[in-house]
Amino acid sequence: MNAVIYICHGSRVATGREQAATFIKKCMNRVKVPIQEYCFLELSSPTIEDAFISCINKGATKIAVIPVLLLTAAHAKKDIPNELDRLSSLYPNVHVKYGSPIGVNPKMVEPLIDRIKEIGEDITENSMVLLVGRGSSDPDVKRDLNNVASLLKEKTDIGKVDTCFLTAATPNLEDALQSASESNFEKIFVIPYLLFTGVLLKHINKVIETHPFSSKFYLCNYLGYHSAIEEILVEKAEMLLMDI
Repeated sequence: MNAVIYICHGSRVATGREQAATFIKKCMNRVKVPIQEYCFLELSSPTIEDAFISCINKGATKIAVIPVLLLTAAHAKKDIPNELDRLSSLYPNVHVKYGSPIGVNPKMVEPLIDRIKEIGEDITENSMVLLVGRGSSDPDVKRDLNNVASLLKEKTDIGKVDTCFLTAATPNLEDALQSASESNFEKIFVIPYLLFTGVLLKHINKVIETHPFSSKFYLCNYLGYHSAIEEILVEKAEMLLMDI
């Protein structure tokens, strides 16, 4: 019997965990599989092992695993596969098919545009956007976010789309804000490229609020669990199930 496990990142903030659970349940309603579970990679429960065992107890013999992560870094390349390998060794009769994170997908432009529109300011050639990623020492993260930035630039009249990172990659948030503030762009839309609220979002807020040119910045909401992201995850689940 087939099953699907959706692995979210996890958060110390209860609201972040609740948002993830509510969103994944919406995805589950669209995927026609009798056994589906969600779990968290870290900081929250249920764990990957909890979800895996739950699927097996319900009769699963084949499990499709979807990492609910924006970009491909160590969590997707190492942490999750290592845990799945460990569990597979304990349950060798269960076939596991591992998917990929959301990555560079044209549909990701939709939530970005919506977050800008929520501000209520017109997008013009005198506007720029700064995408703020979580960051990683993995160069693929920087490359992929830059590619997402290029997709957004192609689909809008925005004068420029830059990227920066909160940790382990450059430019960092502070440097990117300073560079943007010194530019000739009249409106600078800052979009946290994050799925959920939490400590990182609070940090972005604090840095912008204390910046000497804070009046130039329009802080948009984080991505959240947008309908376009739902579409991407449902497609990924359905494709994995076809190959399992």
